[in-house]
Amino acid sequence: MRKLALGGSLSTLQWLMFLLANSIALPVVIGGMFHLPPEEISSLMQRTFLVVGLSSFLQGWIGHRYPIADGPAGSWVSVFVIMADVAVKQGGSPQDMLPLLEGGIATAALLLVVLGLTGWVQKLLFLFSPLVTGTFLFLLALQLSGVFMKGMLGLKGTAVRPDPATALLSIAIFGLVVLLSVKGRGWVKQYAVMIGIVSGWAGYGLLGLSAGSPSSAASPVQLPELFAWGAPQWDAGIALTAALFTFILLSNTIAAVTAVRDAMPEPARDPKRTLNRGVLAGGLSHGIAALFSTIAVVPLPVTAGFIRITEQTRLRPFLAAALLFAGISFVPAAVRAVAMLPGPVASAALLASFVQMIVIAMQTISKEALDLRRLTIFGITLVCSVGLMFLPAEAFQGLPPMLTYVFGNALLFGTMLVTLLEQLWKPSEAGAQVPQLPPQ
Repeated sequence: MRKLALGGSLSTLQWLMFLLANSIALPVVIGGMFHLPPEEISSLMQRTFLVVGLSSFLQGWIGHRYPIADGPAGSWVSVFVIMADVAVKQGGSPQDMLPLLEGGIATAALLLVVLGLTGWVQKLLFLFSPLVTGTFLFLLALQLSGVFMKGMLGLKGTAVRPDPATALLSIAIFGLVVLLSVKGRGWVKQYAVMIGIVSGWAGYGLLGLSAGSPSSAASPVQLPELFAWGAPQWDAGIALTAALFTFILLSNTIAAVTAVRDAMPEPARDPKRTLNRGVLAGGLSHGIAALFSTIAVVPLPVTAGFIRITEQTRLRPFLAAALLFAGISFVPAAVRAVAMLPGPVASAALLASFVQMIVIAMQTISKEALDLRRLTIFGITLVCSVGLMFLPAEAFQGLPPMLTYVFGNALLFGTMLVTLLEQLWKPSEAGAQVPQLPPQ
């Protein structure tokens, strides 16, 4: 019994670290993007912890009911980036756009709740074939791997050269997590991510790379602020953007549930009920994000890679970790303490999980025969989307805001493109043959 309790505690701790590692980076990025002072960035991180914890718990309890970590949505970051840039070009402050972004997140929340309650999402399922879902996972891994690689190397702000000590330590952490996940046995394999984070954090301090000690809080307990960015605002542009991003949010939810379901050794559940509940809970979590003025959170498909590495499939430790993470947000001193987790260490541990996410993406795509049609669609989507990732943001200046949103986000563009090609290019007997290599 004692061994079982210890195992549950360690599992909860590892889930807590995974939630933390996925939550600390984007509040800092958003804070810098909108020129927020340090105290406001700390407040944003506090609110983010609360929203991530509550959303993860809601999804596991009444939503899709899988142990899938929710985290700040990278797909929304591009919208934040574009809105901040628009504000600067108009001679205003980026912070003036925050109430408008609040309104966009609230709009997406309403759309998701309607889709979940009415079951209309089932009428859209034909769009999300294995090719579309697998391509989404593949592009998501490619897009975010660049972000985490920069984090591993300590590249932030205007820095263009990596710090050698930080880079070597991060590479060692990445290699350690991958090695333990492949060669480890028993508890070593199960806690590979936690071992990597703890070892890296200790190594970070021993090398004198520590960011310092957490500052003292004004009060021991503090409630996260409601509507910290002001009352939500709306206009036609942000409403259309929210409607467009709802499609990506559906893709994200389907991809996350599919990936984790494939990684879980359990009988299949009713997919319709699972998806309806997951979309509804996603709408509620978007509403909570708008209420507490944070970037919206979504189920993270990378959780499937984490589960593959650690074999942590039980729901109860995950729910406990989610509640604990939400509870931390009420203690400013605890927020400041856990926020001291070095970014390069978190990035290295998370990048190791993306290795398994690529594997899951390819397995999802190959659920259907890889004929010439599907391979060509995948190839077109890949070269166009990856090509967009290398273009500077200035390349789309002057375009209407809606097109700027689309072309400025390779994941959004790629998901729309693969879905469109999948629907317009119908399979035929002539094109359904598996391509053969030409004779030498």
